[in-house]
Amino acid sequence: MANVFDTLQERGFIAQCTNEEELRELFDKERVTFYIGFDPTADSLHAGHFIALMAMAHMQRAGHRPICLVGGGTGTVGDPSGRTDMRRMLTDEDIEHNCECFKKQIARFIDFSDDKAIMVNNGDWLRKLNYIDLLREVGACFTVNRMLAADCYKQRWEKGLTFLEFNYMVMQGYDFLELNRRYGCKLEMGGDDQWSNIIAGVELNRRKNNTAVYGLTNKLLTKSDGKKMGKTAGGALWLDAEKTSPYEFYQYWRNVDDADVENCLALLTFLPMDEVRRLGALKDAAINEAKKVLAYEVTKIVHGEEAAEKAKATAEAMFGGSGAGADIPEMTAAVDAKLLDTLVAGKVFASKGEGRRLIQQNGLSLNDEKVSDPDYVLTESDFKDGEAIVKKGKKKYYKLVKA
Repeated sequence: MANVFDTLQERGFIAQCTNEEELRELFDKERVTFYIGFDPTADSLHAGHFIALMAMAHMQRAGHRPICLVGGGTGTVGDPSGRTDMRRMLTDEDIEHNCECFKKQIARFIDFSDDKAIMVNNGDWLRKLNYIDLLREVGACFTVNRMLAADCYKQRWEKGLTFLEFNYMVMQGYDFLELNRRYGCKLEMGGDDQWSNIIAGVELNRRKNNTAVYGLTNKLLTKSDGKKMGKTAGGALWLDAEKTSPYEFYQYWRNVDDADVENCLALLTFLPMDEVRRLGALKDAAINEAKKVLAYEVTKIVHGEEAAEKAKATAEAMFGGSGAGADIPEMTAAVDAKLLDTLVAGKVFASKGEGRRLIQQNGLSLNDEKVSDPDYVLTESDFKDGEAIVKKGKKKYYKLVKA
């Protein structure tokens, strides 16, 4: 079997790693117990978490053992990484509820049978710690000047870093120490924005127990232009079907930029890399076939095969000119024209006033994204294969054909 490090590297996961040569050798020698943490900042995981779940799944498929950690303890503080302001403080009830939601979602990706994986909540140990005892045990292992140099804290200088958040790195480092003691955990994985926190845990294990452990970060889910992927007009792209429907989820991946298709296929599906490269090499109109494969495969992993089939059928009906979608009214639309003017001319609205009221009530969508501006102007990017779909209310669809 191929070394899982090579698998992750070939598929584009790896951003940074501590002592690559030793870690690669460790993967060859033994079944490595590793962990990834998920702080319960909401009641659902989102597309940004999906890449970490896929990395975890590849590790498990290669025979290694995941520890899925939900942050019932760290969630009380809030990770400052990647933030310019302080996270909203959650109640204990919110944290507990969100942790339970995370556990159910993670179980769709990871096999927990027969000790193949472990689910833990860091609240089980962090909430029991005595502050003075914690300081005496690990405080001397953290140097303030090195902590202040960490990227996760630097971004907060302008608005101010609270002492509450300053403790986050210590808490995450302590998690790694505790997991090593309890389960023999030798590797922490996470997004590249967690590098400073992961290094802190690696160093803490070395200083306290003279134990060699490792850190590995995966690339964040970004577009080819460097902007974060997984954001829609309505907010995050959630993995919960109640928050983002399987159809909306499918359509997001169906409409990614051509330049992002191969990267998404490599990171977010289990397709063999030869097939990923073949699909990613398609050009012009042919790349749409690769996008359909991407949308189907990702939706199948997250929501199941039945939901993926339904989402695919709905999309083909609406955009393919067949089935139920063949009866969708069509109208010609020009790039740079106001959407509202186009819809009034096409008799979707009896007047501009009616259209404005519906838009203000969040009742109009363009390609599954809510239109919030009554003066929205159509752009080239709104038209996929020369078409766009408008949804009025909950059930009425209209097709815009680019003039």
